[in-house]
Amino acid sequence: MYTMLTMASAEERFAQATNYWDLETLYTDIASAKGKRLTPVEKLHLRGLLCGYSPAEIAERLNKNVKGVEVDLSNTLYKYVKSLVDKSDEKVENWRNITEWLEEAGYKSQPSIESEIGDGVSIKLLVQEANITLEKNQLTIDLNIRIVAPSPSGTSVMQDFNTNGKFN
Repeated sequence: MYTMLTMASAEERFAQATNYWDLETLYTDIASAKGKRLTPVEKLHLRGLLCGYSPAEIAERLNKNVKGVEVDLSNTLYKYVKSLVDKSDEKVENWRNITEWLEEAGYKSQPSIESEIGDGVSIKLLVQEANITLEKNQLTIDLNIRIVAPSPSGTSVMQDFNTNGKFN
């Protein structure tokens, strides 16, 4: 019972990574580079990095020793990711290199929202780009959204909608 509870809570940690990354493909591909499956701890640390947390922040959130997490990442995930993205000869200068390399390799997914608008018709919204700025106590969010919806003929129609309220 205790083990199941611990495993469930471990899966929930850094769960927001699933919103922005193709985790299943990433787990499979990194496991291939490693030569065997990723451990639950490796998956947890990877999700932490993908959520934008530094090794120190991951350690803090998991109540672990900072040096232990840093050493663990260097000896495991960093090596596997470097191998996966053909950067074996490069040094990991900063933990952010890992997420940058994985994004360049196409593992970052586009957040999407699927909704039914009536009569069984569903549309899909893909956020292609989002820029958030805070200046002089004013929050500005610029979005580039793609709307995918079926046309009356039954085929899908894609329409880009920019933040100026104009269709492209």
